[in-house]
Amino acid sequence: MQYNFDKIINREATFSIKYDGRESYFETRDVLPMWVADMDFETPPFIRRAVISRANQPIYGYSFRPDSYFNSIIDWVQKRHRWTIRKDWISFTPGIVPAIHILIQAFTKPGDKVLVQPPVYHPFFYAIENNHRTLVENELVYINQRYTINYEDLEAKLSSGVKLFLLCSPHNPVGRVWKQDELETMANLCLQYDVLMVSDEIHGDLTLPGHRHIPMASISDRMAERTITCIAPSKTFNLAGLATSSVIIQNESLRNQWNNHLEQLRITMGNVFGTVASIAAYNHGADWLDQLILYISENITFVGEYLHKNLPEITLIQPEATYLLWLDFNRTGVPPHELKKLLIEKAGLGFNDGRTFRTGGEGFQRMNVACPRSTVKEALERLENVFKNI
Repeated sequence: MQYNFDKIINREATFSIKYDGRESYFETRDVLPMWVADMDFETPPFIRRAVISRANQPIYGYSFRPDSYFNSIIDWVQKRHRWTIRKDWISFTPGIVPAIHILIQAFTKPGDKVLVQPPVYHPFFYAIENNHRTLVENELVYINQRYTINYEDLEAKLSSGVKLFLLCSPHNPVGRVWKQDELETMANLCLQYDVLMVSDEIHGDLTLPGHRHIPMASISDRMAERTITCIAPSKTFNLAGLATSSVIIQNESLRNQWNNHLEQLRITMGNVFGTVASIAAYNHGADWLDQLILYISENITFVGEYLHKNLPEITLIQPEATYLLWLDFNRTGVPPHELKKLLIEKAGLGFNDGRTFRTGGEGFQRMNVACPRSTVKEALERLENVFKNI
């Protein structure tokens, strides 16, 4: 079946954060919203059919997750990422961001050091700081429009008593897919200094052509025992509103500690529609996802060519995964503290300000291109109309 990603969907008045939440975030509704990391594409029809079928059963009572739920996840990560997992390693959480907060609570104590690699997904910082842990930063190195890891700094930080390394893989917002040797180096340092790895791999399914996501826990048997992996169908299939995700833990001792903590919080019930949608997504979503990735990669190419031709002072950091583009505005001459205001008030564009992603984010903006190409074209034309006169 051929899917139509050019179709415009009206998301107004649906309680959408991306659309109906514009005014609270940008102080105006008059922006083209390309910020929150969900897609403007229809949730796949096979998922909608499964949810509607369940909704037609007129009682929405307490439910459990059947074996088919777990088997769909096991089969998906095996086929898509060559990673073999077991049912008892998988635990439900109502979203990856809540999971990260709970993982920090479960495996560290107030004051403990938690390491991240900025500029990085901003809820990482909130999870650390709001839980009164100590933030440690291993800033990524930005050279020649590409990001790499400062291993010397990483080792120094890990050896200083860091308890937990919160890895973003693939990385949001810079779009890196960490390669085998990079993952092995990070893994070996964690093993050397006895640091627990929490690997947020929610964008792992959205690896672009020419790249392959490698789960951190698949690097080695030793690393599998020291890695906690977070995955979800939410970014992949546009299901964020159904609050359904998984934490995967091979180490039995860590898993028991985690499950005991979840039991104390009593948050593992979930919702029946998230269960049904997840099963349908993982069982039937391969072809849809392949088409989606091709469309997104074409959107990215369109952005790169447009900027090169019309706005060469704005640099696209070529992504290796995700539909979130990291744009460098530092050569435009617009001071970072004025950039957000200019984009909102003059261009009518709602991007994510790079400063949200902390260290290394100044002068950058994150642009969501998981939308029809006509929307991408309109955004670029708005950019050009503003910056050609600066």
